[in-house]
Amino acid sequence: MKKIQILGMGCAKCNSLYAAAEAAAKELGLEYEMEKISDIEKITEMGVMMTPAIAVNGEVKFAGRVPSAESLKKMLSEAK
Repeated sequence: MKKIQILGMGCAKCNSLYAAAEAAAKELGLEYEMEKISDIEKITEMGVMMTPAIAVNGEVKFAGRVPSAESLKKMLSEAK
């Protein structure tokens, strides 16, 4: 099971990244768990300085932007 974490303070871009990541995971048929992290200390502990960001299994994959649906699917399918 993949743990998909969306890091951000709840802005519109953070919410759209959450929705896009969930849609990509469903399209790929992955077993996954979604988590929103809005605690600024946790976000900076993960090394993220710009939100929104996405991490899979604790590893930050994108930060500071909402990647395309294709990029999200590629990243999710390749993530360990």
